[in-house]
Amino acid sequence: MSPYRVALATCSSLRELPDDDRPLLGELWTLGIHAEPAVWDDASIDWKRYDAVVIRSTWDYHLSPAAFLAWLARLEALGVALWNPAPVVRANADKSYLRKLEERGVSIVPTLWVEPGGRPDLEELLAAQGWTDAVVKPVISCGAFRTSRVKRGEHAGRAAAQAALDEVLAHSAAMVQPFLAEIAAEGEWSFIFLGGEFSHAVLKTPRAGDFRVQEDHGGRTEPRVPPPALLAQAREAAISGPGPWLYARVDGVRRGAELVVIELELIEPCLYLKHSPPAARMLAEAVKARLLKPAPTTRPPSAGRA
Repeated sequence: MSPYRVALATCSSLRELPDDDRPLLGELWTLGIHAEPAVWDDASIDWKRYDAVVIRSTWDYHLSPAAFLAWLARLEALGVALWNPAPVVRANADKSYLRKLEERGVSIVPTLWVEPGGRPDLEELLAAQGWTDAVVKPVISCGAFRTSRVKRGEHAGRAAAQAALDEVLAHSAAMVQPFLAEIAAEGEWSFIFLGGEFSHAVLKTPRAGDFRVQEDHGGRTEPRVPPPALLAQAREAAISGPGPWLYARVDGVRRGAELVVIELELIEPCLYLKHSPPAARMLAEAVKARLLKPAPTTRPPSAGRA
């Protein structure tokens, strides 16, 4: 029997893991690690029986953030190793982490942070920023949840746009950002780092008439070899965030020679393992290395494997 038992944390709607994560399950078994999916909020699970928990498809955590944070604390109290570690996950759960990235020199999407407790006029906010086309989203979100594209000056859509902001503010703080035309023109890049090394990149494009690049919303994902300059900037973004981490995904758009970062995903990002055959093995080996050395320090990601 394997000396190590690992849970791949998922959500109740994906009890057997999404297709993209199943190769990781197989690779862990080939390395002699007893790995199995486990629903993070399943009260019947005895987490003490695992040597480690790797967060993968907990794609409903944003619906119950307090419960999710309590689950992290419970694993910490039990002494169960967690990847990414609980402090990293906590720091990444609220998208205000983007402010810290910007302070460290990372180029991010210009963002207007709107606190809950009031009913600011969205039209006035956009006018003050000089934005005519923008996106409204919660600071805690996943999969474009409560994310809306809004336009200033459109009388017919003004009430709907205001309602979108009001709905977000009824539950949390909100982010208002200019719409990135580059998403429609080229797409959104995702750079995947595993075990401290660059693994692969994909380019995500929305379906015609939409702005969301997620496959659940009709978006399309293709593997791409990234321009070296963009990769270097993605690497800097990855190491500028909280750590250590087992996996990281940097999302952004290309603006000239600059990568404008949309998100640094350190909780439960899809890692697009299906688009890079070596990636699942690479991640499995990184998990094994951390089991053998429970308190690693993530080194800065290098160019690694393309």
